[in-house]
Amino acid sequence: MVAVVAVARTGRQLQVYNGQHRVVVGSVSVLESNNTLEVLVISAQRKGKGMLFPKGGLELDEKIQEAAQRETFEEAGVSGAIGDKLGKWCFKSKGNDAYYEGHMFPLLVKDVSEEWPEKDIRQRHWMSAAKAKESCQYSWMREALDLLVTRARVTDLTV
Repeated sequence: MVAVVAVARTGRQLQVYNGQHRVVVGSVSVLESNNTLEVLVISAQRKGKGMLFPKGGLELDEKIQEAAQRETFEEAGVSGAIGDKLGKWCFKSKGNDAYYEGHMFPLLVKDVSEEWPEKDIRQRHWMSAAKAKESCQYSWMREALDLLVTRARVTDLTV
């Protein structure tokens, strides 16, 4: 379980890089209700950049799953059980010429907090997987969602 933090981590001193690629981790967070899944998306920090899944930098003092849980809590205020990695994607930032290595995990939400570190700069929205796929701008995040949906179908959940 992720520790409750009053503020989000800042700075890049502890950031992990794989060659020139900054390593980022995040989650596709879901609530299960009546055999259906609700998916969590959050607003980007910069206005007009659409919706996305919580993610951020892996740091040297963390395991990859811990970082995914931390980033999810910092950006969206939810915590829960993390599952096996959905995959790894290499992508170029839309905002600059930086390259990233992204790792995404499923997170079954157990707790939704009313207060979280980035509450004042992000909005969270729950929606169906189909609607989340439509609203997410990034192809690699949509692929992670597709993988989660495939796993959910194998376990007899309706999405």
